[in-house]
Amino acid sequence: MEPESCKKHKDTDVRDPTCELAGMVGPCGPEEGREEELGRRKKDEGETPGVDVTSVNSETRNSSHPEGEGEETQCRGRRELKKTNSWKMVRFQEPSLEDNVLERDSSSESLFPEYAMEEWTMISFEKLFLKEDWKHITDDRLLRKKVLEPAGPSAPRPIWGQQVTVKMQAVLEDRTVVEKDCKLVFVIGERDVSQALEECVLSMHRGEITLLLADSQYTYGLMGREPDIPAWAPLLYQLQLLHVRDKPDPLNLPVSDRIRIGNQKRERGNFHFQREEYGMAARAYCMALDVLTTCGSRDAGHGEKGEEQEVRDYRVKCLNNLAAAQLKLEQYNEALHASRDVLALDPNNVKALYRAGKILSDLSEYKEAMELLKKALKLEPTTKVTQLTGRQAIHAELSKLVKRQSGGETTREWKAKPAEVLGDNLAPFLLASSKTTSAISWKLMLGALVVALGSLVMSVILTVRN
Repeated sequence: MEPESCKKHKDTDVRDPTCELAGMVGPCGPEEGREEELGRRKKDEGETPGVDVTSVNSETRNSSHPEGEGEETQCRGRRELKKTNSWKMVRFQEPSLEDNVLERDSSSESLFPEYAMEEWTMISFEKLFLKEDWKHITDDRLLRKKVLEPAGPSAPRPIWGQQVTVKMQAVLEDRTVVEKDCKLVFVIGERDVSQALEECVLSMHRGEITLLLADSQYTYGLMGREPDIPAWAPLLYQLQLLHVRDKPDPLNLPVSDRIRIGNQKRERGNFHFQREEYGMAARAYCMALDVLTTCGSRDAGHGEKGEEQEVRDYRVKCLNNLAAAQLKLEQYNEALHASRDVLALDPNNVKALYRAGKILSDLSEYKEAMELLKKALKLEPTTKVTQLTGRQAIHAELSKLVKRQSGGETTREWKAKPAEVLGDNLAPFLLASSKTTSAISWKLMLGALVVALGSLVMSVILTVRN
Protein backbone atom coordinates (compact mmCIF):
# COMPACT_ATOMS: atom_id res chain seq x y z
CA MET A 1 0.00 0.00 0.00
CA GLU A 2 1.25 3.46 -0.85
CA PRO A 3 1.32 5.82 2.17
CA GLU A 4 -0.87 8.41 0.48
CA SER A 5 -2.40 9.58 3.75
CA CYS A 6 0.99 10.58 5.06
CA LYS A 7 2.34 11.99 1.81
CA LYS A 8 -0.68 14.20 1.33
CA HIS A 9 -0.68 15.55 4.86
CA LYS A 10 1.74 18.39 5.57
CA ASP A 11 0.49 19.36 8.99
CA THR A 12 3.21 20.22 11.48
CA ASP A 13 3.59 20.14 15.20
CA VAL A 14 1.55 21.97 17.79
CA ARG A 15 2.24 25.37 19.25
CA ASP A 16 5.39 25.73 21.27
CA PRO A 17 4.28 26.81 24.76
CA THR A 18 7.68 28.19 25.73
CA CYS A 19 8.29 30.85 23.13
CA GLU A 20 6.62 33.48 21.03
CA LEU A 21 8.32 32.52 17.79
CA ALA A 22 5.73 33.37 15.20
CA GLY A 23 7.70 31.73 12.46
CA MET A 24 8.42 28.65 14.48
CA VAL A 25 4.96 28.17 15.95
CA GLY A 26 1.41 28.81 14.95
CA PRO A 27 -1.91 29.21 16.68
CA CYS A 28 -2.93 26.68 19.29
CA GLY A 29 -3.12 23.41 17.43
CA PRO A 30 -1.39 22.30 14.24
CA GLU A 31 0.90 25.05 13.03
CA GLU A 32 -0.70 25.58 9.66
CA GLY A 33 -3.91 26.70 11.37
CA ARG A 34 -7.33 25.16 11.69
CA GLU A 35 -8.63 26.68 8.45
CA GLU A 36 -5.83 25.17 6.38
CA GLU A 37 -6.21 21.82 8.10
CA LEU A 38 -9.93 21.71 7.42
CA GLY A 39 -9.27 22.52 3.78
CA ARG A 40 -6.64 19.83 3.60
CA ARG A 41 -8.98 17.25 5.12
CA LYS A 42 -11.65 18.06 2.56
CA LYS A 43 -9.07 17.73 -0.20
CA ASP A 44 -7.86 14.34 1.04
CA GLU A 45 -11.27 13.07 2.02
CA GLY A 46 -11.50 10.69 -0.89
CA GLU A 47 -7.90 9.47 -0.74
CA THR A 48 -7.05 8.93 2.91
CA PRO A 49 -7.17 5.26 3.95
CA GLY A 50 -7.79 4.56 7.60
CA VAL A 51 -9.08 8.02 8.51
CA ASP A 52 -12.79 8.73 8.45
CA VAL A 53 -13.65 12.38 7.88
CA THR A 54 -17.03 11.74 6.32
CA SER A 55 -20.17 13.77 6.60
CA VAL A 56 -22.86 11.73 8.26
CA ASN A 57 -26.38 12.09 7.00
CA SER A 58 -28.44 9.70 9.09
CA GLU A 59 -32.20 9.56 9.21
CA THR A 60 -33.74 6.64 11.05
CA ARG A 61 -37.45 5.85 10.93
CA ASN A 62 -39.12 4.07 13.81
CA SER A 63 -40.60 0.95 12.27
CA SER A 64 -41.27 -0.92 15.49
CA HIS A 65 -44.57 0.90 16.31
CA PRO A 66 -47.39 -0.09 13.92
CA GLU A 67 -49.83 2.38 15.38
CA GLY A 68 -50.73 3.96 12.04
CA GLU A 69 -49.64 6.77 9.83
CA GLY A 70 -51.15 9.58 11.91
CA GLU A 71 -49.13 8.83 15.03
CA GLU A 72 -46.12 8.08 12.85
CA THR A 73 -46.31 11.53 11.31
CA GLN A 74 -46.78 13.18 14.72
CA CYS A 75 -43.68 11.59 16.22
CA ARG A 76 -41.50 11.55 13.12
CA GLY A 77 -39.83 14.86 13.95
CA ARG A 78 -38.63 13.56 17.30
CA ARG A 79 -37.41 10.25 15.91
CA GLU A 80 -35.36 11.60 13.03
CA LEU A 81 -31.60 11.64 13.51
CA LYS A 82 -30.26 15.05 12.59
CA LYS A 83 -27.33 15.60 10.28
CA THR A 84 -23.88 16.80 11.26
CA ASN A 85 -20.24 16.33 10.32
CA SER A 86 -18.69 13.29 11.93
CA TRP A 87 -15.40 13.62 13.81
CA LYS A 88 -12.37 11.90 12.38
CA MET A 89 -12.01 8.52 14.07
CA VAL A 90 -8.53 7.09 14.63
CA ARG A 91 -8.06 3.70 13.00
CA PHE A 92 -5.40 1.03 13.39
CA GLN A 93 -6.48 -1.71 11.01
CA GLU A 94 -4.16 -2.98 8.32
CA PRO A 95 -5.29 -1.22 5.12
CA SER A 96 -4.73 -4.30 2.97
CA LEU A 97 -7.39 -6.16 4.95
CA GLU A 98 -10.06 -3.47 4.74
CA ASP A 99 -12.30 -2.23 1.96
CA ASN A 100 -12.80 1.45 1.19
CA VAL A 101 -13.67 3.42 4.34
CA LEU A 102 -15.64 6.15 2.63
CA GLU A 103 -17.79 3.65 0.79
CA ARG A 104 -18.66 1.99 4.08
CA ASP A 105 -19.38 5.13 6.08
CA SER A 106 -20.99 7.54 3.63
CA SER A 107 -24.37 5.78 3.65
CA SER A 108 -27.29 7.89 4.80
CA GLU A 109 -28.88 4.91 6.53
CA SER A 110 -28.52 4.05 10.19
CA LEU A 111 -25.92 1.42 11.03
CA PHE A 112 -28.53 -0.39 13.14
CA PRO A 113 -31.84 0.05 11.26
CA GLU A 114 -33.47 -2.88 13.04
CA TYR A 115 -32.86 -1.29 16.45
CA ALA A 116 -34.58 2.09 16.00
CA MET A 117 -36.56 1.72 19.22
CA GLU A 118 -37.90 4.52 21.43
CA GLU A 119 -34.85 4.50 23.68
CA TRP A 120 -32.65 5.33 20.70
CA THR A 121 -34.94 7.88 19.05
CA MET A 122 -37.17 9.57 21.63
CA ILE A 123 -36.72 9.03 25.37
CA SER A 124 -34.81 11.70 27.27
CA PHE A 125 -31.41 10.82 28.68
CA GLU A 126 -32.56 11.61 32.21
CA LYS A 127 -35.19 8.88 31.99
CA LEU A 128 -32.68 6.46 30.49
CA PHE A 129 -30.31 7.00 33.42
CA LEU A 130 -33.16 5.94 35.75
CA LYS A 131 -34.42 2.89 33.83
CA GLU A 132 -34.22 -0.36 35.77
CA ASP A 133 -33.44 -2.65 32.84
CA TRP A 134 -30.10 -0.91 32.17
CA LYS A 135 -26.85 -2.23 33.64
CA HIS A 136 -24.24 -0.08 35.40
CA ILE A 137 -20.75 -0.46 33.92
CA THR A 138 -18.98 1.70 36.52
CA ASP A 139 -19.57 2.19 40.23
CA ASP A 140 -20.32 5.91 39.81
CA ARG A 141 -23.41 4.98 37.73
CA LEU A 142 -22.38 7.36 34.94
CA LEU A 143 -21.98 4.62 32.31
CA ARG A 144 -25.03 2.45 31.63
CA LYS A 145 -25.70 -0.17 28.97
CA LYS A 146 -28.59 -2.21 27.69
CA VAL A 147 -27.89 -5.36 25.70
CA LEU A 148 -30.00 -5.46 22.55
CA GLU A 149 -28.59 -8.71 21.18
CA PRO A 150 -26.43 -10.97 23.36
CA ALA A 151 -23.38 -12.78 22.04
CA GLY A 152 -22.98 -16.50 21.67
CA PRO A 153 -22.13 -18.62 24.72
CA SER A 154 -18.50 -19.14 23.69
CA ALA A 155 -17.84 -15.64 22.29
CA PRO A 156 -14.54 -14.14 23.53
CA ARG A 157 -14.38 -11.02 25.65
CA PRO A 158 -11.57 -8.47 25.09
CA ILE A 159 -8.99 -7.59 27.70
CA TRP A 160 -6.83 -4.54 28.31
CA GLY A 161 -4.26 -4.00 25.55
CA GLN A 162 -6.06 -5.98 22.84
CA GLN A 163 -7.17 -4.57 19.52
CA VAL A 164 -10.90 -4.49 18.80
CA THR A 165 -13.12 -3.58 15.86
CA VAL A 166 -16.53 -2.09 16.59
CA LYS A 167 -19.46 -0.74 14.64
CA MET A 168 -20.76 2.38 16.35
CA GLN A 169 -22.83 5.51 16.06
CA ALA A 170 -23.47 8.19 18.69
CA VAL A 171 -26.11 10.88 19.11
CA LEU A 172 -26.77 13.84 21.38
CA GLU A 173 -30.00 14.07 23.36
CA ASP A 174 -31.68 15.88 20.45
CA ARG A 175 -30.61 12.86 18.33
CA THR A 176 -28.01 14.74 16.31
CA VAL A 177 -25.52 12.20 14.97
CA VAL A 178 -22.03 13.24 16.07
CA GLU A 179 -20.04 10.03 15.51
CA LYS A 180 -20.52 7.16 13.09
CA ASP A 181 -18.16 4.41 12.05
CA CYS A 182 -18.96 0.94 10.79
CA LYS A 183 -15.42 -0.41 11.36
CA LEU A 184 -13.66 1.50 14.10
CA VAL A 185 -10.41 -0.18 15.15
CA PHE A 186 -8.57 0.80 18.34
CA VAL A 187 -6.43 -0.68 21.10
CA ILE A 188 -8.06 -0.73 24.52
CA GLY A 189 -6.09 1.44 26.95
CA GLU A 190 -4.33 3.68 24.44
CA ARG A 191 -7.03 6.37 24.70
CA ASP A 192 -7.48 6.79 20.97
CA VAL A 193 -11.23 6.94 21.58
CA SER A 194 -13.33 8.19 24.47
CA GLN A 195 -13.10 6.43 27.82
CA ALA A 196 -16.77 5.52 27.51
CA LEU A 197 -16.07 3.34 24.47
CA GLU A 198 -13.12 1.61 26.12
CA GLU A 199 -15.03 0.85 29.30
CA CYS A 200 -18.06 -0.45 27.44
CA VAL A 201 -16.08 -2.68 25.06
CA LEU A 202 -14.37 -4.30 28.04
CA SER A 203 -17.82 -5.40 29.25
CA MET A 204 -18.92 -6.84 25.89
CA HIS A 205 -18.51 -10.19 24.10
CA ARG A 206 -17.79 -10.55 20.40
CA GLY A 207 -20.98 -10.17 18.39
CA GLU A 208 -22.89 -8.39 21.16
CA ILE A 209 -25.03 -5.36 20.24
CA THR A 210 -25.71 -2.86 22.99
CA LEU A 211 -26.90 0.64 23.82
CA LEU A 212 -24.47 2.74 25.84
CA LEU A 213 -25.45 5.90 27.71
CA ALA A 214 -22.35 7.88 28.73
CA ASP A 215 -22.14 10.89 31.00
CA SER A 216 -19.99 13.74 29.69
CA GLN A 217 -17.25 12.91 32.20
CA TYR A 218 -16.54 9.80 30.12
CA THR A 219 -16.75 11.55 26.74
CA TYR A 220 -15.76 15.19 26.10
CA GLY A 221 -16.47 16.84 29.46
CA LEU A 222 -16.26 20.55 30.14
CA MET A 223 -14.74 21.52 26.80
CA GLY A 224 -17.00 19.45 24.59
CA ARG A 225 -15.78 19.03 21.03
CA GLU A 226 -16.08 21.83 18.57
CA PRO A 227 -18.20 22.30 16.60
CA ASP A 228 -20.69 19.51 17.16
CA ILE A 229 -20.60 18.41 20.83
CA PRO A 230 -21.45 21.04 23.49
CA ALA A 231 -19.86 21.18 26.94
CA TRP A 232 -21.12 18.65 29.49
CA ALA A 233 -23.10 16.80 26.81
CA PRO A 234 -23.87 13.10 27.46
CA LEU A 235 -23.88 10.73 24.48
CA LEU A 236 -25.98 7.72 23.52
CA TYR A 237 -24.16 5.02 21.54
CA GLN A 238 -25.21 1.98 19.58
CA LEU A 239 -22.35 -0.51 19.53
CA GLN A 240 -21.51 -3.91 18.13
CA LEU A 241 -18.25 -5.66 18.92
CA LEU A 242 -17.11 -7.22 15.63
CA HIS A 243 -13.60 -8.56 16.22
CA VAL A 244 -11.09 -9.12 19.04
CA ARG A 245 -7.39 -9.86 18.53
CA ASP A 246 -3.98 -9.18 20.01
CA LYS A 247 -2.35 -5.88 19.17
CA PRO A 248 0.01 -6.34 16.20
CA ASP A 249 3.70 -5.71 16.69
CA PRO A 250 4.58 -2.45 14.85
CA LEU A 251 7.93 -3.90 13.77
CA ASN A 252 6.08 -6.59 11.81
CA LEU A 253 4.04 -4.01 9.87
CA PRO A 254 5.16 -2.39 6.61
CA VAL A 255 6.84 0.99 6.98
CA SER A 256 3.93 2.68 5.24
CA ASP A 257 1.53 1.35 7.90
CA ARG A 258 3.83 2.50 10.70
CA ILE A 259 3.86 5.98 9.19
CA ARG A 260 0.06 6.00 9.01
CA ILE A 261 -0.43 4.71 12.54
CA GLY A 262 2.26 6.95 14.04
CA ASN A 263 0.86 10.02 12.31
CA GLN A 264 -2.62 9.25 13.64
CA LYS A 265 -1.19 8.91 17.15
CA ARG A 266 0.51 12.27 16.73
CA GLU A 267 -2.73 13.88 15.57
CA ARG A 268 -4.47 12.44 18.63
CA GLY A 269 -1.75 14.05 20.74
CA ASN A 270 -2.42 17.37 19.01
CA PHE A 271 -6.11 16.96 19.86
CA HIS A 272 -5.27 16.56 23.56
CA PHE A 273 -2.71 19.39 23.45
CA GLN A 274 -5.32 21.81 22.09
CA ARG A 275 -7.59 20.82 24.98
CA GLU A 276 -4.72 21.49 27.43
CA GLU A 277 -4.63 17.80 28.38
CA TYR A 278 -0.85 17.79 28.32
CA GLY A 279 -0.29 14.48 30.10
CA MET A 280 -2.45 12.60 27.59
CA ALA A 281 -0.83 14.52 24.74
CA ALA A 282 2.66 13.50 25.88
CA ARG A 283 1.49 9.90 26.17
CA ALA A 284 0.14 9.95 22.62
CA TYR A 285 3.39 11.41 21.27
CA CYS A 286 5.41 8.71 23.04
CA MET A 287 3.23 5.98 21.52
CA ALA A 288 3.67 7.58 18.10
CA LEU A 289 7.45 7.50 18.54
CA ASP A 290 7.28 3.82 19.45
CA VAL A 291 5.55 3.12 16.13
CA LEU A 292 7.58 5.50 13.95
CA THR A 293 10.64 3.34 13.54
CA THR A 294 12.36 1.60 10.64
CA CYS A 295 14.43 -1.54 10.30
CA GLY A 296 17.85 -0.39 9.18
CA SER A 297 19.32 -3.88 8.86
CA ARG A 298 17.81 -4.62 5.46
CA ASP A 299 18.94 -3.15 2.16
CA ALA A 300 16.55 -0.38 1.20
CA GLY A 301 15.48 0.48 -2.31
CA HIS A 302 14.78 3.96 -3.56
CA GLY A 303 11.14 3.95 -2.43
CA GLU A 304 12.01 2.50 0.97
CA LYS A 305 14.67 5.17 1.53
CA GLY A 306 11.98 7.76 0.90
CA GLU A 307 9.76 6.11 3.51
CA GLU A 308 12.61 6.07 6.02
CA GLN A 309 13.15 9.80 5.48
CA GLU A 310 9.44 10.34 6.00
CA VAL A 311 9.66 8.42 9.27
CA ARG A 312 12.51 10.71 10.39
CA ASP A 313 10.46 13.80 9.54
CA TYR A 314 7.49 12.60 11.58
CA ARG A 315 9.76 11.63 14.47
CA VAL A 316 11.06 15.22 14.50
CA LYS A 317 7.50 16.52 14.69
CA CYS A 318 6.57 14.10 17.47
CA LEU A 319 9.68 14.92 19.50
CA ASN A 320 9.08 18.66 19.16
CA ASN A 321 5.49 18.21 20.25
CA LEU A 322 6.56 15.97 23.11
CA ALA A 323 9.01 18.61 24.34
CA ALA A 324 6.26 21.25 24.17
CA ALA A 325 3.91 19.08 26.26
CA GLN A 326 6.65 18.25 28.78
CA LEU A 327 7.43 21.93 29.26
CA LYS A 328 3.76 22.53 30.01
CA LEU A 329 4.04 19.76 32.60
CA GLU A 330 7.25 21.41 33.97
CA GLN A 331 9.28 18.32 33.08
CA TYR A 332 12.32 20.33 32.04
CA ASN A 333 14.94 17.57 31.93
CA GLU A 334 12.65 15.40 29.81
CA ALA A 335 11.92 18.31 27.47
CA LEU A 336 15.68 18.96 27.10
CA HIS A 337 16.24 15.29 26.28
CA ALA A 338 13.48 15.36 23.63
CA SER A 339 14.91 18.56 22.10
CA ARG A 340 18.37 17.02 21.90
CA ASP A 341 16.84 13.98 20.17
CA VAL A 342 15.40 16.37 17.60
CA LEU A 343 18.82 17.94 17.05
CA ALA A 344 20.34 14.48 16.57
CA LEU A 345 17.92 13.98 13.66
CA ASP A 346 17.88 17.58 12.43
CA PRO A 347 20.79 19.72 13.74
CA ASN A 348 19.31 22.89 12.22
CA ASN A 349 15.83 22.62 13.73
CA VAL A 350 15.21 26.15 15.04
CA LYS A 351 12.47 25.19 17.47
CA ALA A 352 14.61 22.54 19.13
CA LEU A 353 17.62 24.89 19.25
CA TYR A 354 15.55 27.59 20.94
CA ARG A 355 13.92 25.19 23.42
CA ALA A 356 17.19 23.50 24.36
CA GLY A 357 18.96 26.86 24.69
CA LYS A 358 16.25 28.28 26.91
CA ILE A 359 16.18 25.22 29.18
CA LEU A 360 19.98 25.14 29.46
CA SER A 361 19.97 28.84 30.33
CA ASP A 362 17.50 28.13 33.13
CA LEU A 363 19.80 25.32 34.31
CA SER A 364 22.82 27.71 34.36
CA GLU A 365 24.53 25.91 31.47
CA TYR A 366 25.36 29.27 29.92
CA LYS A 367 28.07 28.31 27.43
CA GLU A 368 26.06 25.62 25.63
CA ALA A 369 22.90 27.71 25.85
CA MET A 370 24.64 30.65 24.19
CA GLU A 371 25.87 28.45 21.33
CA LEU A 372 22.43 27.02 20.67
CA LEU A 373 20.65 30.36 20.82
CA LYS A 374 23.21 31.98 18.50
CA LYS A 375 22.71 29.18 16.01
CA ALA A 376 18.91 29.49 16.28
CA LEU A 377 19.14 33.23 15.58
CA LYS A 378 21.35 32.66 12.56
CA LEU A 379 19.02 30.01 11.11
CA GLU A 380 15.76 31.83 11.85
CA PRO A 381 14.69 33.28 8.49
CA THR A 382 14.09 37.00 8.08
CA THR A 383 12.40 37.05 4.69
CA LYS A 384 8.86 37.06 6.09
CA VAL A 385 7.31 39.67 8.32
CA THR A 386 5.83 36.92 10.49
CA GLN A 387 9.33 35.71 11.33
CA LEU A 388 10.40 38.94 13.02
CA THR A 389 8.73 38.03 16.29
CA GLY A 390 10.76 34.82 16.34
CA ARG A 391 14.05 36.72 16.12
CA GLN A 392 12.89 39.11 18.84
CA ALA A 393 12.12 36.15 21.11
CA ILE A 394 15.61 34.73 20.57
CA HIS A 395 17.15 38.16 21.23
CA ALA A 396 15.14 38.44 24.46
CA GLU A 397 16.37 35.04 25.62
CA LEU A 398 19.96 35.96 24.79
CA SER A 399 19.60 39.15 26.81
CA LYS A 400 18.36 37.15 29.81
CA LEU A 401 21.25 34.76 29.40
CA VAL A 402 23.84 37.57 29.49
CA LYS A 403 22.27 39.08 32.61
CA ARG A 404 22.44 35.70 34.32
CA GLN A 405 26.08 35.26 33.34
CA SER A 406 26.98 38.66 34.79
CA GLY A 407 25.30 37.77 38.07
CA GLY A 408 23.10 40.87 37.93
CA GLU A 409 25.97 43.22 38.83
CA THR A 410 25.74 45.11 35.56
CA THR A 411 22.86 45.62 33.22
CA ARG A 412 23.48 45.04 29.53
CA GLU A 413 21.16 45.94 26.72
CA TRP A 414 21.67 43.83 23.63
CA LYS A 415 20.98 45.20 20.17
CA ALA A 416 21.43 43.44 16.86
CA LYS A 417 23.80 44.94 14.32
CA PRO A 418 21.61 45.94 11.34
CA ALA A 419 24.33 45.14 8.80
CA GLU A 420 24.87 41.63 10.12
CA VAL A 421 21.31 40.61 10.88
CA LEU A 422 20.50 40.49 7.19
CA GLY A 423 23.81 38.87 6.27
CA ASP A 424 25.45 35.54 6.91
CA ASN A 425 28.13 36.71 9.30
CA LEU A 426 26.71 36.83 12.82
CA ALA A 427 29.94 36.52 14.82
CA PRO A 428 29.73 38.66 16.80
CA PHE A 429 26.10 39.44 16.06
CA LEU A 430 25.25 41.42 19.20
CA LEU A 431 26.52 44.73 20.57
CA ALA A 432 26.74 45.21 24.35
CA SER A 433 26.45 48.60 26.04
CA SER A 434 27.07 48.58 29.81
CA LYS A 435 26.36 51.32 32.28
CA THR A 436 29.46 52.46 34.18
CA THR A 437 29.45 52.52 37.94
CA SER A 438 32.23 55.14 38.32
CA ALA A 439 29.77 57.98 39.01
CA ILE A 440 28.17 55.97 41.79
CA SER A 441 31.61 55.29 43.39
CA TRP A 442 32.56 59.04 43.49
CA LYS A 443 29.23 59.89 45.12
CA LEU A 444 29.80 57.30 47.81
CA MET A 445 33.32 58.63 48.54
CA LEU A 446 32.12 62.23 48.71
CA GLY A 447 29.34 61.30 51.13
CA ALA A 448 31.74 59.45 53.37
CA LEU A 449 34.06 62.49 53.45
CA VAL A 450 31.20 64.81 54.45
CA VAL A 451 30.18 62.50 57.29
CA ALA A 452 33.76 62.35 58.57
CA LEU A 453 34.18 66.13 58.54
CA GLY A 454 30.88 66.61 60.35
CA SER A 455 31.93 64.21 63.07
CA LEU A 456 35.26 66.08 63.51
CA VAL A 457 33.53 69.47 63.84
CA MET A 458 31.08 68.13 66.42
CA SER A 459 33.88 66.68 68.52
CA VAL A 460 35.77 70.04 68.50
CA ILE A 461 32.66 71.95 69.58
CA LEU A 462 31.97 69.56 72.43
CA THR A 463 35.63 69.84 73.62
CA VAL A 464 35.55 73.66 73.63
CA ARG A 465 32.32 73.72 75.69
CA ASN A 466 33.75 71.34 78.27
